[in-house]
Amino acid sequence: MTHAGVALLRDIEILDQHGVRRAIQIPAERPLTVFVDKRELVTLMTLGARPELLVLGYLLNQRLIERLEDVTSITVDWEVDAAAVTTRAGIADLEARTARRIVTTGCGQGTVFGDAMSALGDIHLPDARSARITQTQLYGLLDTLRQRDTVHRRAGSVHGCALFQGKRMLVFVEDVGRHNAIDTIAGWMLMHGVTGADKVFFTTGRLTSEMVIKAAQMGVPIVVSRNGVTAMGHDLATQLGMTLFGRASNRHFLCYTGFDRFDAEPELQTTQLYPPEAPVPLTAPQVAAR
Repeated sequence: MTHAGVALLRDIEILDQHGVRRAIQIPAERPLTVFVDKRELVTLMTLGARPELLVLGYLLNQRLIERLEDVTSITVDWEVDAAAVTTRAGIADLEARTARRIVTTGCGQGTVFGDAMSALGDIHLPDARSARITQTQLYGLLDTLRQRDTVHRRAGSVHGCALFQGKRMLVFVEDVGRHNAIDTIAGWMLMHGVTGADKVFFTTGRLTSEMVIKAAQMGVPIVVSRNGVTAMGHDLATQLGMTLFGRASNRHFLCYTGFDRFDAEPELQTTQLYPPEAPVPLTAPQVAAR
């Protein structure tokens, strides 16, 4: 496997609202055409931070491979913007399995092959007793991400995804589309033999059906988003028994599904808002009573 990382940012000159010309950085989006056993499969628009893991995770999440051993090599060559995948025994019925494509709401238009959509019945997430999250852990996760230096902070226009075990961040990926970022994390998990049962997945993007399906295929039962949840994403998460948090930033969040996995600590919110040395404001009825 190659390690063909490239520059994530490009310098350009802009004219701002004050009529001043100045240099800024923007994400360096580029195409990456994936060939599987010399047959063209798809072109992914990506930053190219970890292209081999992106391709590996894409094949896994599309259910075109099942194990790391199914792949012999992945070679990325940015001179021709291509990734060449060699499999150990080929992919049976590749054309038929990739014929039905569902264009999703993913940034840059994600694509899910019909076979991946029809396999939800095969997914079994851990029960609520063995996979849980506390409000303290959720806040710790958000604090870790808030302190991280990111491409988005410097240039915008990208999504970030991360995998946590408790408060510890295992891997963080940014890409032009959230679907690319989650595929890259799936590839990282496969390469390192990491399972999802005791993990929490975070994304800056909205939780659509595509994101819920991919997180479930990774075996992750708890997903946190800085953005919101679509109706289909909500329905699929409910069906799968997955816990979804959305609108999660600083000390604010909404738990949309899977309440039984969440150990709420409402006293944390009161402590954060009103430190012990500061008096708690009276409500209108309390003022009137006095």
